[in-house]
Amino acid sequence: MLVVKFGGTSVGKPERMKKIAELILGMPGKKIVVLSALSGTTNTLVRIGDALLGQNPAAAELEIQNLEKHYLQFINALYSSEGYKAIGEEIVSRYFSLFRLLAAGNFDDRSHRELLAQGELISTELFYHHLQERKINSRLLPALHFMSIDENHEPELDKIASRLKPIIDTIQSDIIVTQGYICRNHRNEIDNLKRGGSDYTASLIGAAIRAEEIQIWTDIDGMHNNDPRIVKKTRPIAELTFDEASELAYFGAKILHPSTILPAQKFDVPVRLKNTMEEKAAGTIISSKGTRGQVKAIAAKDGITAINIKSSRMLLAYGFLRKVFEVFEKHKTPIDMISTSEVAMSVTIDDSTHLNELLAELMTFGSIEVDKNQTIICIVGNALAEKEGVLPEVFNALGSLPVRMVSFGGSHNNISILVDTSQKEKALNLLNQGLFAI
Repeated sequence: MLVVKFGGTSVGKPERMKKIAELILGMPGKKIVVLSALSGTTNTLVRIGDALLGQNPAAAELEIQNLEKHYLQFINALYSSEGYKAIGEEIVSRYFSLFRLLAAGNFDDRSHRELLAQGELISTELFYHHLQERKINSRLLPALHFMSIDENHEPELDKIASRLKPIIDTIQSDIIVTQGYICRNHRNEIDNLKRGGSDYTASLIGAAIRAEEIQIWTDIDGMHNNDPRIVKKTRPIAELTFDEASELAYFGAKILHPSTILPAQKFDVPVRLKNTMEEKAAGTIISSKGTRGQVKAIAAKDGITAINIKSSRMLLAYGFLRKVFEVFEKHKTPIDMISTSEVAMSVTIDDSTHLNELLAELMTFGSIEVDKNQTIICIVGNALAEKEGVLPEVFNALGSLPVRMVSFGGSHNNISILVDTSQKEKALNLLNQGLFAI
């Protein structure tokens, strides 16, 4: 069985929704089709929710009206017959009545999460009825029947599998349509897997049913070896290992949600990245197989803050690092990079929510320097640490460009360097020229 996920741009226009129906029909065997919300919908729902939380119902109603007009135009172009256009109008009316009902009530965080879930629910219902109009045998399976997270917001894979497998076994249709992103939390409330979570949904489903393959369809032909928005000469990568793909996703490759790879890797389910706009393009296959000691790709992660702690108490002391790390643990702030010397250490964080509290406690250890607006650039390759002379290659490519920190050896699959964000574009282009000779 295949698990096939289509993102917001793939279903964002009626003609694209029709196209993915054709793509699915051309795939062999049984498929679980995971859909995101129509492009732009989740952003609009966020704005509606923020307006309601900010006690601005007029702004929320204006957003609702504009979105409703968009959906009415969408269904008019999606369906051919008057009967199915009427079904589409009923679907839109029902969901937008819910939006207004939520807006009229005591709107809180729980209401906000419920509101955000509606984008995927609408898109899958519209798509399911498009298949029905074309007399394509299919079933609509609500993700809220099986997808769940625990109190730590972690997916409950075993429970997901135990709920999903019996349902799948009873469905005779070759096409099963479900929602990405949405789930239930440990209080049985409607919740979500955070932004980009539709990829995560597909991977969790693929792992739960031990799928033959998970396919992620977007608007780009696979993972590229550098950021095509910044670097002109990039190329798609034919194959990556799970570890390589995880590093790239975590460090900024936008095509893939950072958590996607973990469930698939656990059960060795290949993940294929494909382009809805260019379905014949080979894309990228991610699996346990791959070449070793070769630079595959470069990714960049913005919004990084570097914190330098200088203290003579570090010299010949034990337990100092543990005490520092306990401060970050207390404030639930992960660390990306670490560099130490005899009397100083530098760390980077990508979540500055608790920065002031962190600094207040870290100052008890010594003097503190903070550099904001930093970027981590990650050079990725399977067993890259085994590649002879790889560090000289990287620094020769960068030339005189200033580097704030370097991390090498902690992972066998990447070299991470920290630069000021103002140098990011230059660094990516220099590395592209130096490492890929393009």
